[in-house]
Amino acid sequence: MAKVLIVYFSAYGHIHRMAEAAAKGAQDEGHEVRLVRIPEFRSPDNVTAMLDHPSRRQDSGEDSLSGKFRVGARWEKYEKSQMEQKEVREASHDDLRWADGIVWGFPTYYGSMPAQVKSFLDMSGSLCASGELEGKPTGVMTSAGSIHTGHEATILTSIVPLLHFGLIYVGLPYSQNPEYLTADAIGGSPYGPSTLAGPDSSRTPDERELIMAGRLGTRVARFAEATKGIK
Repeated sequence: MAKVLIVYFSAYGHIHRMAEAAAKGAQDEGHEVRLVRIPEFRSPDNVTAMLDHPSRRQDSGEDSLSGKFRVGARWEKYEKSQMEQKEVREASHDDLRWADGIVWGFPTYYGSMPAQVKSFLDMSGSLCASGELEGKPTGVMTSAGSIHTGHEATILTSIVPLLHFGLIYVGLPYSQNPEYLTADAIGGSPYGPSTLAGPDSSRTPDERELIMAGRLGTRVARFAEATKGIK
């Protein structure tokens, strides 16, 4: 049995759902799982979703980019999602130490991980220096507003800092994930699971996206069990 950490950041709830699916994938095979979240920034001035707040919103019309993203509706979704996640414990460095394998989940922000996640990693520098995470299997899942806004780029760019910690990357092979071999508008690639949130964040994860998230949880758990103690 392996100890698997599912650590995620989710603004609008899509990655929260994917994280729960990844946790179930590991739990269903008898592994011990912790589900924890990277917190939002404390200062409202640093909260990206505040750009959608009614007090800061600028109505540019339905034909503008803001109109397509329906920023007003996005703020309401953000508030609801944060309330739903309040019972999920905040992630700590000790959680990373505890784990034999780690699954990360976060949305794409301009083709890379959100600042909240980068800050969490930046503040984990002592674990890089000590080598405490070296040899642990890891995987990444993400979400994006459309099929062309960073599903693959976010995962690929996120691998770089994870390698600095000595983590061993685990992806989603073609032979085990026929769901992403489709012309349908869903997430998922050999690099990891992803979900299509929609420009206005109104879409919920497709069942096939959740299945792939579950498989990543299972796969990281299996590798963690097989390689436990190996650096």
